[in-house]
Amino acid sequence: MALLDISDPKAPPRPIGIDLGTTNSLVACVRHGHPDVLTDCGEQVLLPSAVFYGENNEILVGDKAKEKAFDYPQQTILSVKRYMGRAADEPEVRNFNPYLFATSEGERANIVRFRVGSREITPVEVSAEILKALRQRAEKHLTRVGGAVITVPAYFNDAQRQATKDAARLAGMEVLRLLNEPTAAALAYGLDRQKNGIFAVYDLGGGTFDITILLLEDGIFKVKATGGDSSLGGDDFDRAIVCHLLDLSGWKEGEVHPPMFVRSLLEKARAIKHGLTETDEVTFDLKLYGQMENAAFSLSRDQLAVLISPLLEKTAVVCRRALKDARLLPEQLDGVILVGGSTRMPIVRAHVRDVFGQEPLVDLDPETIVVLGAAIQADILAGEQSDRDVLLLDVLPLSLGVEVGGGLVDKILHRNMTIPVSAKTVYTTQEDGQTGFAIHVLQGERERVQDCRSLARFTLRGIPPMKAGFAQLEVVFSIDTDGLLSVHAKELTTGKEQSVSVKPSYGLDEEAVERMLEEAYDRAEEDLKARKLLEAREEAHRLLRAVRGSLEKDKALLLPGEEANIEKAIQMLVFALEKEDADPIQNSIKTLDQATSNFALRRINHALSNVLRGHRTDEIE
Repeated sequence: MALLDISDPKAPPRPIGIDLGTTNSLVACVRHGHPDVLTDCGEQVLLPSAVFYGENNEILVGDKAKEKAFDYPQQTILSVKRYMGRAADEPEVRNFNPYLFATSEGERANIVRFRVGSREITPVEVSAEILKALRQRAEKHLTRVGGAVITVPAYFNDAQRQATKDAARLAGMEVLRLLNEPTAAALAYGLDRQKNGIFAVYDLGGGTFDITILLLEDGIFKVKATGGDSSLGGDDFDRAIVCHLLDLSGWKEGEVHPPMFVRSLLEKARAIKHGLTETDEVTFDLKLYGQMENAAFSLSRDQLAVLISPLLEKTAVVCRRALKDARLLPEQLDGVILVGGSTRMPIVRAHVRDVFGQEPLVDLDPETIVVLGAAIQADILAGEQSDRDVLLLDVLPLSLGVEVGGGLVDKILHRNMTIPVSAKTVYTTQEDGQTGFAIHVLQGERERVQDCRSLARFTLRGIPPMKAGFAQLEVVFSIDTDGLLSVHAKELTTGKEQSVSVKPSYGLDEEAVERMLEEAYDRAEEDLKARKLLEAREEAHRLLRAVRGSLEKDKALLLPGEEANIEKAIQMLVFALEKEDADPIQNSIKTLDQATSNFALRRINHALSNVLRGHRTDEIE
């Protein structure tokens, strides 16, 4: 006979930690000072991240939904995390899958929506169903559930983080914090093992990859560098196997296949991958949905290593970059913590050993360590961990800034700054009579707007016309603890202000992230040269406007022959502007400055005499 679970109905709600994963999701809480993963009625800790939409508004989540995947491939949504915060036209969205996507025009044209019968369902709604199921599981254990700490990949951008918070809101859940998955893992590991040192967290899940370098020191968890790819994980290993199976069968990847065939092929690939985690070779058939006669094939672990080696090398590139950002060598690490179900694969563990030159730490379950860290953080935020002095210091993955004159990017927040963080910069107008500021927010490491990713645009209007350089615009960038950006702009002379929460419509794909960082390193010298040229041109144009305006207004103050010298210097500068070199422009600017210096001094004296006319000396303080 089962014991009755007795709980205090007046007890305060208990905070929970949630790992909203690509393949599986989990929920945990701290009980009696120790974090525990909460199970379902069958004592299973993993909830498959699967949602089935049936007739009459029937919705199934978890194992029951996963069982429907073969017979109802378009009605059963798997790996929805890969679609969160993405645009409908991104390659990742259309990658080999059985789904039918809704299409429309206007503002909704580029929003991912699954067509399920007569319904159109967004990834946020699918994720909300998974979160509801996790909350219900927690309620069976705790009676009353408070807020939740939800983990996200460290390389999730604003759109993906906001989509996660939106899903929680739909599920009726208060989000205490969005916590980066590697940081959560380090929190669980550090507090469980009571260890200090510098650790790398290699997090390879079903759909995302993160690498984070952390310093663990007496309860302080400081992220020194982070990197990742929000479109790389175990699902991509499955697709690599699918391509191999298509080659074996004579089918082509680009062909249109029935949804049930696509689903069965993906499941076959996943079964092969799991088999090779346990054994050196697996034998299988390709009798899939009536497409091929029964025939025996085999795949070895070594062959799989060749198939997925390009994907693993991508993780190696990101790892080496993170070490470089942290100014560390692999041998300076005290350990490498493995996180994510894909790190169970012997091929992955061997790859990690080769990259870091040491055996990875495998003494904690890579599939539960993240949710345990989330539960600990939830308990801390709820004030239940007064005996533990814990401080989490996470970082910004990519720099953020605004567009300035000449198509340049002025960075306000820099990559790897500790968050939460806020910084401000003051700008001014470039044109006389300017009545507004157009603010263009950008993300990336390059110097020019065209080489960075646009996040948002807004305009501050209603500024009285003034001379160029008189209006003062203060721009404040703030990143909160969830990694979300807000921008506040204020014109200081009038008090006009405007704020915007930056919620880009789509996420960064793997190619975009790699391009941003690789080009920032490879083209740093080229970018600085281009910036120098653009800045010189901006300075030249400002000087030309000022000199021409002065000549028009105070021509009577010119000495004989002076105007000709100034015009000659102007023409030299105009000619220099046609060159793709900053040095001739700077030299011509100096020449024009020298040609106008005496004229400028007379203009100042003339202006002062006008101000002082009619006043006695003793009246002037």
